[in-house]
Amino acid sequence: MDPLPTPAPLASKLRNTLVRYHSIGDGEWRVAKKTKDATVWRKPSEEFSGYLYKAQGVVDDVTNRIVDHIRPGPYRLEWDSLMTSMDIMETFEENCCVMRYTTAGQLWNIIAPREFVDFSYTTSYEDGLLTCGISLDYGEVRPNFVRGFNHPCGWFCVPLKDSPGHSLLTGYIQTELRGMLPQSAIDTAMSSTLANFYCDLKKALKT
Repeated sequence: MDPLPTPAPLASKLRNTLVRYHSIGDGEWRVAKKTKDATVWRKPSEEFSGYLYKAQGVVDDVTNRIVDHIRPGPYRLEWDSLMTSMDIMETFEENCCVMRYTTAGQLWNIIAPREFVDFSYTTSYEDGLLTCGISLDYGEVRPNFVRGFNHPCGWFCVPLKDSPGHSLLTGYIQTELRGMLPQSAIDTAMSSTLANFYCDLKKALKT
């Protein structure tokens, strides 16, 4: 188990990585799934043997409220059907923490429940916000869970210029689920999970 990292350099590196992902040209992405709420693309990850996913959709709400529902905190557990528990293990400052969370089994439990320990950082980006994270090798793995690993992930949320009450939400996710899993099952689960994320988020913001 590694000691906790110094937050400032890790936060800075994480932000720079996400901004670089955000500048990847459209031609490098391939559509993985399209719904009325979001489009999901993918490309081979530079970090591991799986894919980097990009999801994007317009959400009918202001940036701050959307990000409050996504980043670590009480809102996330209320609406995210995939997340089954979340604990803040360390808080460095208001916008920076280490959290441990668990996810439900997927695809009729072909993918068993997973546990993650992530460093999370929220910062300003253009006229909106970026909330991002990366997994850490920290804390004991609890029984009955496989420890997954999130390579640099994040959500950019910026107000639409011609409609400030709406926001463009763009996510970059590359999750290494680990364990003995067929890659095709992982790819199906990731695309569906990201599309459902937008649907669930929109419902939560309306309540």
